Amino acid sequence: MTAFLNYEQQGHVVTLTMCQPERRNPLTGNTAVAEILAACEKIAADSSVRAVILTGEGPAFSSGGDIKTMQQQSFGDVDGMRIRDDYRSGIQRLPLALFNLEVPTIAAINGAAVGAGLDLACMCDLRVASDKAKFAESFVKMGIIPGDGGAWLLPRVIGMARAAELSLTGRMIDAATALQWGLVSQVVPPEELLNAANALASEIAANPPQVTRMTKRLMREGMHQSLASLLELSAAYQALAHQTADHREAVSAFLEKRTPEFKG
Repeated sequence: MTAFLNYEQQGHVVTLTMCQPERRNPLTGNTAVAEILAACEKIAADSSVRAVILTGEGPAFSSGGDIKTMQQQSFGDVDGMRIRDDYRSGIQRLPLALFNLEVPTIAAINGAAVGAGLDLACMCDLRVASDKAKFAESFVKMGIIPGDGGAWLLPRVIGMARAAELSLTGRMIDAATALQWGLVSQVVPPEELLNAANALASEIAANPPQVTRMTKRLMREGMHQSLASLLELSAAYQALAHQTADHREAVSAFLEKRTPEFKG
């Protein structure tokens, strides 16, 4: 079986490209989960990485679950508990890995992001899209539920009402609607997609990397913690931030009216 993910680093930015375009970059029935998890571990351990771009090769970002694999599960002699365990040990590890990855992630959505493909985009911190991209939380159309965390992720990105509209109808929306709804922050022509994603990644990567990682962690923790708990965590992180060389460099550069040089 061919590799699913291409890992490329330019400077402080890693680009992960899903490269099974002939299958529309599915997340099941292949090594997608294992390869994305391995990439997350590699990125987390590499202090030189300051931003990550996730994109797809070909006409689709990701088609989500592989239909042939679903057919084997649904029509074969597979116990329900086995399916449950497959989800828990398989695709459900993706949202946890990307949620816990402290390096900021940008989904560069080149084409259709459908089902788990849409949820994968929502696992990232930021999303930019080609004007050819389309989006659907289409599980209901296949007679299944969002088994990969979509029911938690999508409402936090676009709000409960919009998420319910997409999830309960299975409707597909275009890039312009995704921009209007706040699902993506930019829509650009296809040939400008990676340039736009790289510009955003470079802007992030220009900041102090340790503080950037802590800021992402705070925002993620804030999604499920109380204000009081988050303030306690913020105080601890701020104590660490004040002691970094990059903080001293930022203050010195501001006072000296020069561009700071952050080393992490």
